[in-house]
Amino acid sequence: MNRKKRSISQTLTYIALGLWALTTIYPFIWVILNSFRKKGLILTDSFSLPLGDAFTWENYLTAWQRADFKNAYLNSFLISGTVTVVVVVLAGLAAYGLVRYRFPGRSLLYSLVMAGMMFPVFSTIIPVFRMEAMMGIAGTGNRWLSLLAVILPQIAGNLCFAIIILMGFIQSVPIELEESAYLDGCSVLQIYFHIIIPAAKSSFATVAIFAFLWSYNDLFTQSFFLRYPQERAITGLLNEISSQAGVNYGLMASSVVLVVIPVLLVYVLLQKHIVKGLTAGAIKG
Repeated sequence: MNRKKRSISQTLTYIALGLWALTTIYPFIWVILNSFRKKGLILTDSFSLPLGDAFTWENYLTAWQRADFKNAYLNSFLISGTVTVVVVVLAGLAAYGLVRYRFPGRSLLYSLVMAGMMFPVFSTIIPVFRMEAMMGIAGTGNRWLSLLAVILPQIAGNLCFAIIILMGFIQSVPIELEESAYLDGCSVLQIYFHIIIPAAKSSFATVAIFAFLWSYNDLFTQSFFLRYPQERAITGLLNEISSQAGVNYGLMASSVVLVVIPVLLVYVLLQKHIVKGLTAGAIKG
């Protein structure tokens, strides 16, 4: 009887998950299909497969020619790559220090890290912009300074979350491993890089993936600091195309696909690390 109830429960769960996946995946499939459809047919027939005369590459060619995707991709990867590396390095060291060491002000520091997760980005963007403008970073028209102006608040915005996540994983690493390494003459950095990181590599991979994706998709911060064409990142470019394309839905659909491709590749290639890291976090954290 219990087995029968479990089977019914699993079936209902799979049905619910299947419906949820359908509502999540289908809109993106619809966008992909219409990115290959002639723009005059999208309003009249947007749900069929774009076969025969309805199929075209024109939308992608137009999007690539009208917008500077190469420069936007470069800016986005520079921003997101830098944010990811710095967040992983700083969050890992901070989490290790908070977990393994007892020092005056540790509880206060931990409380500040927790509090940092409670403030949304839009509540601090104006003072951050003014501060960076006073420092000569924001609003200068210099491409590299403008990219730096985006990188710094994105690092700050991701750091608190990354520290909390990594603390949960580092706490699960047996301290006996570190004590043995100390007895063998290892330094703190040697223990961190040769014991902590390998033992918690799934958590570091998870933090790196989400830091990259959040940075890549962050239109709000980029819209404040990247105001010139040579500075524009990929999400800002998509926003510009959407405002200019009007009713050219084929162009907008192809632009969306070009923007989403890197994110999709990250999920497909690194989904094992994402699932493993989140599952381990649910168990250990």
